Order: sequence, then C-alpha cells, then structure tokens
Amino acid sequence: MPTITVNGHTLHTAEAGSGPPVVLVHGTLQDQRYWAPQMQPLAEAGFRAIALSLRHFWPEQWDGVGDDFTIAQHMEDVAAVIRTLGGPVRLVGHSRGGHIAFRLAGAYPELLHQLILAEPGGELDETLGGAPATGAQAAVFAQAAEMVRDGKLEEGMAFFADYTGGKGAWGRRPEARRQVARDNARTLLGQINEARKPYGLAAVKLIRTPTLFVQGENTQPQFKTIIAAMLPQVPGAASVVVPRATHSMSLENPADFNTAMLGFFAKG
Repeated sequence: MPTITVNGHTLHTAEAGSGPPVVLVHGTLQDQRYWAPQMQPLAEAGFRAIALSLRHFWPEQWDGVGDDFTIAQHMEDVAAVIRTLGGPVRLVGHSRGGHIAFRLAGAYPELLHQLILAEPGGELDETLGGAPATGAQAAVFAQAAEMVRDGKLEEGMAFFADYTGGKGAWGRRPEARRQVARDNARTLLGQINEARKPYGLAAVKLIRTPTLFVQGENTQPQFKTIIAAMLPQVPGAASVVVPRATHSMSLENPADFNTAMLGFFAKG
C-alpha cells in the first residue's frame, strides 16, 4: 500500500492511473476504500487518482488518544499532500471530507484547480440561515462515540448511520461497507471534542475555485440545506443530484456519480 509522510505523520493511499492528479478525501468512519468505485473510471479518463486515508484512519490502529484529530490538522495534511504533487489539483471531498476540502479551498485556493463537494458535513451559522449554535450534530457524534468507548460498537455504528443515512441505514448496508465503519470506529472518539466550526457566509465567499456540489436524491434534509445555502454564494458553482442515492451517493450509485464528476472535470 503506498504511503506519503506529511507533517510528521505517515498517510496510506490508494492510487490508479497517470495524468493530472485527483485527490479524494473520505468522510467520517471511512477511509481510502470509500473511493474504490471512482479509481478505475478516473484512471481510464486520463487522471491520476489518489485516495487518502486521513490521519488515524484505517489501516492505522488508533487508540483515540491525542489532540491531532481535527478538521484543521486533516486540512493541513491534505494541503501538504497536494504540495508534494506539485499542485494545483482537482479535489473531491465527501461528508466530513467535504468539510475539509471546503476549508482548504478557502485557505489555500492556489492549490486547487477544481473542487467537488459531495454533501459536505457540518452545520450552518446564522449568516447562512442556520439556527444559533445548537450542537445537535456534535451531540449525535458524541453519543455514538460514547457507545464505541463503552464497547457497544454495533449500537454506535447503527446510531450514527441513522443520522447520515436515515432510519435503519446500518442494516441496509452491505457487510463490506459495515466492516469499513467498524475498522474506523475509534476515530469517532476524535470527533467528541473536535468543535467543528459551522459554515458561515464569510467563509463561503472565500471559495473561488470552480466548484460542483453533489447530493443524493434521497439524502437527509440537513445535507440538502447546506448545499442550498452555499450554492448561490459560490460564483459559477454548479450542482447535481445523483438519483437513487442517499448521503453516500458515490457508493450507492457510482455510475451516475462518476458521470457527473468526469463531466465537471472535462470543463476544466
């Protein structure tokens, strides 16, 4: 398995193809394997696909101890990876990975050529029509993490899956996908005190990279709300809905996701 060391930490990657680089960043309870349905199509389209396992995710076995599991640290790690590639790159982020990609686009626009935000995770502040900080999402993450800490792994995974994929989502998922979540279960401990900042209008207005927002047709309302608030504020941004899919649209309907992704890249 290829590795790259940045900021004093070794990250594991999966790679396919050659050509202009596309960096793919996974979300909560995922790792580089999340992007398996995208790797070969990207390679066949003439790109070098690089899927990262972020700091402390599989195959790393993390004990949940330390203060380096944050959006900011993961963002700096991804930025460092892009610099080793010579940037700028095409960047794809899903869920929490979308949040990381969003923050990177605002902080280091010179590192990006194009940006895909697939249902970026988080909450909106009042400047984007959100409610005053309720901490609702953080509370869900914390409760799931405490279940994992208490040895109730399956209960924790099911509780979290209900939030992102709807009631009963855990039971509907293939066993291979559930195992990926189990492999990364202890990373939830890092999110208890992550204090993820909500999206605000000033931060969204920093995005100047050509951007595509992607959502699943049957996704949960909170993800649709985030995209609806951001889309008009990013100049020239486009959006696409992947049919017959929920939050994990690139896994559930990879054919349509890949068509949208490659179509967007072709415009660059």
